[in-house]
Formats: sequence, C-alpha cells, structure tokens
Amino acid sequence: MVLSILLSLIFLVLALVHFYWAFGGKLGFAKVLPTNESGVRVLNPKKLDCALVGLSLAAFTVFYLLRARFITYDIPERVVQYGGWVVPILFLLRAIGEFKYVGFFKSVRNTNFGQLDTKFFSPLCVVIAIVATLVNVVD
Repeated sequence: MVLSILLSLIFLVLALVHFYWAFGGKLGFAKVLPTNESGVRVLNPKKLDCALVGLSLAAFTVFYLLRARFITYDIPERVVQYGGWVVPILFLLRAIGEFKYVGFFKSVRNTNFGQLDTKFFSPLCVVIAIVATLVNVVD
C-alpha cells in the first residue's frame, strides 16, 4: 500500500509538471529535452504532446491509488494483474533508452540533457520500474 501511494505521488507530480508545460509553462522545459552535440533539440513536443503525457501520468496516478485502495472502484482483476506490468515495462524501457540521446545506454552524453538524464531522469525511471514491480509482486 505504501509503495502504491509513493508511486501515485510521483506520478501526480510528473503529471502536474507536464500539464504546466501543456498550458504554456516554460520553467524547466528546455532542460528536459534531448539535444545533439550542437545543442539543437532532437525532440520538439507540442503542447498537445505534453497534455497526452500528463494524462497518461494522471492515469498511472489513479491506477496506483486504486491499487493502494485509497480510492475504490470495481475494476476487473485482469486489468489490475496485467495492467500493473505496463508501468514497470515502460519505465524500464525509458531507462534503457534509444541508445543515442536518451537512457543509460545513450551515446550522446555531454549535453546538458545527457548529464541530467544520467544523474536524475534515467535513475528515476529505474526506481519507478523497481517499485512498480514490487507492487505487482508483493500485492
């Protein structure tokens, strides 16, 4: 239960940040986007993209609040059982990355994003994947 609430809080914060960007917020936006060695962004998300990520993260928030029985709603057990593996798989894949700009195995490391990704973003994804796996196994 505690791990589910922890995950829901992490996802809530991440969802709120993405909604902030979706509604035009700029703080931190440039730092979380991968760039090439020349400093040119290789990813240019639109506001709609930020909103969709925010909605996904909000859905994860609700899912883990349901898992913690913090809120109740009758969901089929299969959704909980199999759906619970979506988060750890997604975040483990994000931590691994696409081998050029994102993840632990990226080749472009000496950019601002590359350094932040190595120190914070990818480790956070691993922590989320591990905690989500523990929720699936223990619960």
